[in-house]
Amino acid sequence: MGVVGGATIGIGLGLAWIELFNTSEFEGYAGMLVFFTFMPLGALVGGLAGATLFGMAAFREQELAIARRRMPYESR
Repeated sequence: MGVVGGATIGIGLGLAWIELFNTSEFEGYAGMLVFFTFMPLGALVGGLAGATLFGMAAFREQELAIARRRMPYESR
């Protein structure tokens, strides 16, 4: 999900860059800039961020599992 979200944000930032800096659209330059530069960079950053957050969540879950107390077993 991080890769897809990052790629989406990258496309949005690329489109904003084109509008802000009046990038030339000659022979599809603007489209190539967005889809070959901003989208892969956004996907890379989003993937790394998603993996880091998932790893942190998994590590914290393991910490919580160790810290839980078990109920003593009662035999009847």
